[in-house]
Amino acid sequence: MLSRLALTDFRNHAALVLTPGPGFVVLTGENGAGKTNVLEAVSLLAPGRGLRRAALADMARQDGPGGFGVAAMLGGEEVDLATGTLAGAPERRLVRIQGTGATANALAEWLTVLWLTPAMDRLFVEPAGERRRFLDRLTLALAPSHAQHAARYEAAMRARNRLLAEDARPDPAWLGALEGQMAEHGERVEVARRNTVDVLAEALATQPEGPFARAGLALDGWQGDADRLRADLGAGRARDAAAGRALTGPHRSDLVVTHLGKGQAAALSSTGEQKALLLGIVLAHAELVATRVGRAPVLLLDEVAAHLDPRRRAALVERLAGRGQVWMTGTEPALFDAIGAEATRVALGGG
Repeated sequence: MLSRLALTDFRNHAALVLTPGPGFVVLTGENGAGKTNVLEAVSLLAPGRGLRRAALADMARQDGPGGFGVAAMLGGEEVDLATGTLAGAPERRLVRIQGTGATANALAEWLTVLWLTPAMDRLFVEPAGERRRFLDRLTLALAPSHAQHAARYEAAMRARNRLLAEDARPDPAWLGALEGQMAEHGERVEVARRNTVDVLAEALATQPEGPFARAGLALDGWQGDADRLRADLGAGRARDAAAGRALTGPHRSDLVVTHLGKGQAAALSSTGEQKALLLGIVLAHAELVATRVGRAPVLLLDEVAAHLDPRRRAALVERLAGRGQVWMTGTEPALFDAIGAEATRVALGGG
């Protein structure tokens, strides 16, 4: 868990220090008070671009000095994590662990952060790329090296795309080397994703019926090993050159989600059912991470209570109690009446 969080010139917060305890951390305040900004800051303590996927320059406080800082202390282990930017390099992310420079991917070794935001409500009807990013976040929590393999796969693919686009007769040896890198890391990406889908689907299938709909999961699209991917890429060079992108590989996969209770695709379910399916996936995954990794993830649930009736809010609190640190936001304190006194409650607003 986080035992201390300090924001400096981050979004609307010039300086904010929180000392959350274990369990529930409830942030309340009017719209625009900066509740989601706090959750976004926490999400930056993990690899990736955070829960909004915003540009780093947009995170620095307007009219501030330029740059921002997010620093945290992990309780129990006394580990310092920090990330941010400098005024002169607004898009260069800096990371420090125990005061020493590190990569963003190294953060996954110390902290697992998962989130659910209102923007994710349309996940099942968005393009496949959104579901791949969601799956990669779930996979990263179970396999910290996944971020590194995904990044190297993407870098090799971009280099291959440029070579095919800019050179009418690209060097076969150079193409082969790039395709070899894509094959090596693409296989690791594919295996990690499929393992995550398999174990999470099994966990969801064995859960009893409850207030949150159970989801069936499957991975659709390309599948195979490094040899298969290398062969597919080699055979598809002319086609990929014409298309301007690679048309085969794990970057074309999709997470297929079904409503088990109704036996229909999640995309065909109602808005409320889709929200329940998504919440059920996140909750089951958090429990799976706690069991497999040995530490509960930090959960960030933005405005989740506002979309649930009192019965489901109580059920959500009951399921999350004692399962790690859970940050929740809402405009009204009454939304969190089901949470007992053992919670950190922060009212944001008024500077």
